[in-house]
This record gives sequence, structure tokens and C-alpha cells, in this order.
Amino acid sequence: MRRREFFGALAGVVALPFAAQAQQPEQKRRIGVLFGGLAEDDPEAKARMIALRQSLIAMGWTEDRNVQIDIRWAAGGPERVRKAAAELIALAPDVILAESSGSIAPLLQATRTIPIVFVNAVDPVGGGYVDSLARPGGNATGFTQFEYRIAGKWLELLRATAPQISQVAVIRDPRTGPGIGQFAAIQALAPDGLGLFVVNAISADDIEREVTAFARLPNSGLLITSGGTAFYRETIISLAARHRLPAIYPFRYYTIVGGLMSYGPNSIDPTKRAASYLDRILKGEKPADLPVQAPTKYELVVNLKTAKDLGISMPQSLLATADEVIE
Repeated sequence: MRRREFFGALAGVVALPFAAQAQQPEQKRRIGVLFGGLAEDDPEAKARMIALRQSLIAMGWTEDRNVQIDIRWAAGGPERVRKAAAELIALAPDVILAESSGSIAPLLQATRTIPIVFVNAVDPVGGGYVDSLARPGGNATGFTQFEYRIAGKWLELLRATAPQISQVAVIRDPRTGPGIGQFAAIQALAPDGLGLFVVNAISADDIEREVTAFARLPNSGLLITSGGTAFYRETIISLAARHRLPAIYPFRYYTIVGGLMSYGPNSIDPTKRAASYLDRILKGEKPADLPVQAPTKYELVVNLKTAKDLGISMPQSLLATADEVIE
């Protein structure tokens, strides 16, 4: 063999391992997603997952190439959330997305090492999830939902729509921090002379029984808080229609399926924004260094068809300020 041919062949042999290595598929990273308040077939949950996947793709993460997304659904109560959280952590994901306020605490109780990005959190400092909004300090960071004082706006809008209201039933989940905190804020902000009643969202049967009893009172209305109530929104909206009760809800996805009106942050936007934090953590940044961010926009949505069915004439001043009017 000639000298040039020999060294050429040797170079080819040496290059083989490097060529094989270069052709190895990219290592997949793992993202866990925990839904603590929405069922798998819920249109809102589907919309959030579409938003998450599209945002991740825009950042270079695709499920058929370099990322695996493991989802657990835990609507129905704290025990299901705890079980689903344990299942996700056992998979050893690189980062976990907590898709509801009620799923954050169970995750943090189970791990202080796996990074967690939360969305729709109410009062993450008060809940002990982070040290501060600017410097979270632990293994969790994310996006807040709103402050408890939004309850004052809910009451204001409900009374502007139905000035005759003299008592309001507040539907909340008493098993969660937001359910407790929001009702406390409503109590503090309610005007004198307005009667407040609590309807605990533990089961659909409980809600139906308590709302039916409350509806016998004259000049009544409903206020639905966030955190644990979304799972029962069809039941709640049906009861409001049956008993002709004006009601205000925390998010648009209540109003588009028949709720009278809603006021709150866009529920899809935090998931889109969370994708950027997932991306940064997968690339080496730490949750402790990523500040907790607040909503960028609140939206008022009014369903005129529901208003007509309830015999309510929506004030023109309110319709003029609405971000969306459903006809």
C-alpha cells in the first residue's frame, strides 16, 4: 500500500467514531406538566397545551426531537393533586410546569430540587412558594394570577350590572389558599348592607344544593372566585341560568360557555410566557434567579345572549369598556 493511501485509510478509520457520534440523535430533555384544576378533555386545558407546545416549538423544542412532555391530570381535589405530583416527580423531569395555583404546594412539598415554573398563582409569597417576587430564592418561580383585591372589582361590576342585588353568594374552594384568601378580601371590601354567603366548591352536588337554597332569597347574585371552581363551571353556569342569578366569573373561559360576564387576566397568556422560563431553565438558568411576573393585561368579557336570557339590560357604560362582547 502506498504511503498516501495508508494514511488516508487510517484517517478514515479514526474519523469513524466521530462521524458516528455526530449522527447520534439529540438527547431529549423532560418537562413535566401538572394540571390541578382542569380535566384532560376541558377545552381550556387543551388551549393551554396548544399554546405551550407552539411556544416551545418557536424556541426550538419539539417533542419528536429534543423534548418529552409528561402530563398529569388531577382535577377533583387535593388528594388527586398530591398523587399526580408524586407520579411526575418519580419520572425525574428536568423541570415541571404547575398549571394551577393548587398544584404548586404539593409539588414543593415533594421536591426542593427539581425546578418548578408555576402559572396562575395567587399570592406566591404569602403561600410560601417564593421568598420574594424579585428574588424567588428556591426551586420555584413563575407567573401570578392576580392580587386578592381584585375582589373589589368583581363586586363593583356585579352591582353595576344588577343594582338591586342585596346579597351575594361567593363560590370558592375552601381547601386552597386562594379560596380562603379571596373570600377574606371580599369580606373586607364588601360595602355595608351587602349580605355575603359562602358556597363551598367541594362537589357538584354540594354546589347545586347550596346555590338552590340561596336562590330562594330575593335580589341575589353570584360571585365565583378562582382556584378549584373551574372544574365545576358547567354546573355553576347552569345553576345561574336556572335560577336567573346574575353572576361574575374570574376568567373568559367561563363567559364563552354561557357565563354572564368575567373579569380577570387572560388565562392562556401565562402559559405562553412560562415557555420562556422553561426554555431558560433547560438551558441552565435557575428558578431562584428568575423573577415572578404579574399579568400584563386584564379583560372584561360580557355575554349579551346570557344577559338577554336573564332579563338583564347591561349598562352601556360597562359595554363600552368591555374587551369582548359575545352576542
